[in-house]
Amino acid sequence: MDDFKVNAKLVYLFLFLIILVGIFYFLSFLFRNEETKIVRNPTKESLYLNPNNSVEERVEDLLSYMTLEEKIGQMALVENKSVEEMKDVSLYGLGALLSGAGANPENNTPEGWNKMVSDFINESKNSRLGIPIIYGVDAIHGHSNIPGATVFPHSIGLGATRDPKLVEDIASATAKELLATNVHWSFSPTLDMPRDIRWGRVYETFSDDPALVSDLGVAYIKGLQGNSVIGTAKHFVGLGGMLWDTSSNENYKIDQGATLADEELLREEYLVPFRAVVDAGVKSVMIGLNTWGETKLSASEYLITDVLKKELGFKGFVVSDWYGVYEIPGSDYRSVITAINAGVDMVMLPFDYKPFVKNVSKAVRVGEVSEDRIDDAVRRILYAKFELGLFDKNENKISTEVVGSVEHRALARDAVSQSLVLLKNDNSVLPIDKNIKHIRIVGSAANNIGNQSGAWTVNWQGINGNDLPGATSIIDGIKNAVSENTRVDYRTLGNFVDDGTKADLGIAFVGEQPYAEGVGDREYPILYSEDLMAIKKLQAVSEKVLVVIISGRPLLIANEISSWDALVAAWLPGSEGQGVADVLFGDKPFVGKLPLPWPATSQQLPITRDGITADSTPVLFPRYFGLEE
Repeated sequence: MDDFKVNAKLVYLFLFLIILVGIFYFLSFLFRNEETKIVRNPTKESLYLNPNNSVEERVEDLLSYMTLEEKIGQMALVENKSVEEMKDVSLYGLGALLSGAGANPENNTPEGWNKMVSDFINESKNSRLGIPIIYGVDAIHGHSNIPGATVFPHSIGLGATRDPKLVEDIASATAKELLATNVHWSFSPTLDMPRDIRWGRVYETFSDDPALVSDLGVAYIKGLQGNSVIGTAKHFVGLGGMLWDTSSNENYKIDQGATLADEELLREEYLVPFRAVVDAGVKSVMIGLNTWGETKLSASEYLITDVLKKELGFKGFVVSDWYGVYEIPGSDYRSVITAINAGVDMVMLPFDYKPFVKNVSKAVRVGEVSEDRIDDAVRRILYAKFELGLFDKNENKISTEVVGSVEHRALARDAVSQSLVLLKNDNSVLPIDKNIKHIRIVGSAANNIGNQSGAWTVNWQGINGNDLPGATSIIDGIKNAVSENTRVDYRTLGNFVDDGTKADLGIAFVGEQPYAEGVGDREYPILYSEDLMAIKKLQAVSEKVLVVIISGRPLLIANEISSWDALVAAWLPGSEGQGVADVLFGDKPFVGKLPLPWPATSQQLPITRDGITADSTPVLFPRYFGLEE
């Protein structure tokens, strides 16, 4: 009996020791630090430092030197103003930085931008492995963060041109202006397809036709990436198909809302342009802030990993949208784990990089995110950086003089002229005779370069006024076009002095003030009352009246159009207002066509790809409508 007790004690002691050892190893696994591992330092002979080696060899060699924290740092995309100290860029090994619209250097010039970005890049190369950051901006209609840069028409205007070569040239010019400031990543083009003009991002899109969006999207990618700038296809996927009043953002109505398309519709329409740009070699794809079914897109492993990466064969890296990962329900820790496991490779935080590195490190150590998933993400990011040659470039080779160059402004002016759509032309109002005796002009957009450029111009929500060096307002374009004997009178609100005479022609340049994203969600996109009143005053003092709408979308004008002699949609032309005058006065013909249907009433929304309205009534103008003189 005593022997049994002794043996039992030994067994219990043995089991206790096993449990202690198990606890020790578990805690060691849970709290182990990378410093306890053998950290390999590169040498001058390391493969990744030699530009003569293949990209694949360089990526794999660099990965072999990286600690877990260094890998996670590469997955962080941080807004430049939130970097607490410059040394954090190298200390945390951040993968990328961005300037949101308005996050400009104090010296907001091409030279100021070049210095700001170069300082960040140089600091990143001070890290242990010398991995450079990649710097990104929203250059969705030129490098429009900088006053004096060429501001091209917004995408909706380019959609009206239906010209892939023109779009490729614009993307190429944009890339060159970006490179002049050392920026190698543009968050463009937008491949969304709007079904509802109440959405505040319609102007960022080319069309609601998947075929046209595909053609222009591929052209844009070629123009950017052919000039060593990474293009970003956004927003994957289904953006534009959200329903009104479904937004997850309490301040918006449709932006960041729910796309209720079934999978068949998602594949037949919304996925089509992404398939096209993936086949064309796009290097990054941004995930939308919308919801499909019950799932935020950044949380959808099916769409990101199974469809985009596996089925479509996307080899680049996936980036989330602004704060998009943290829109996933749950804690910050749980949200980021969900997104990374779903297939997001780089997280646009855009602020808290320190908690991000800590949370993802913990997730790997407890087994909630595999190191294989981390390696896949970092491999994709590094591949893009090596392909761009960022490891091998010591200085920027493109002069800042290219920003806003004569050549680029001429291209933008041509794009404006091709984007105008003639919707009505009774009594042959257009083209206008340059020798016309008297023109009266009204409207909020006639003498406001900020209005004609729209949002994402210097600031996120755009600017008001003419403070864009080198740009031409629409009214100045008209004054340049007419003869020296033509009298041109302008009153914004139409308060002309009554001299008892009527002008030969009145022109009203009316439309929308700049807006971006959900701020532009409007239940009734109509002309402002001030503009409508100005048109009425103009009609009283003019023989004929031409209305030119400067807007980011079709506006509801069915109740007013019958009293106008002529109507032109000029969209958001950008910095080159002269391009509007080129067409109005016949130097160039009207060639633009509507890139999406123009509804008559809000009850018709949303409108399907086939042009079927919600109430089954006919639209005011169908897609691809456009008169010729």
